[in-house]
Amino acid sequence: MAVVYHVDQHDGGFAYRVDDVWSETFPDHDTALEAAQDAARRQQIGGDEVEISYQLADGHWQSQHVKGGDRPETDVVDDTADR
Repeated sequence: MAVVYHVDQHDGGFAYRVDDVWSETFPDHDTALEAAQDAARRQQIGGDEVEISYQLADGHWQSQHVKGGDRPETDVVDDTADR
């Protein structure tokens, strides 16, 4: 599964989003694009193998062993480029 960061106009400036979740607003396009690229790069940094727990939408808790090197593919899409 790829994590795609979309850069676009948002809240009087520019921001990036993953799905429907927006970052903070940046004053200009280039700053938002650079921030999205940095976030995508940081997704590639591995970590330690750990056990994680998280709550599912139905309220139940799920536990899972996560490998530190198991990182998603990332991409940055500039949605302003088509305008």
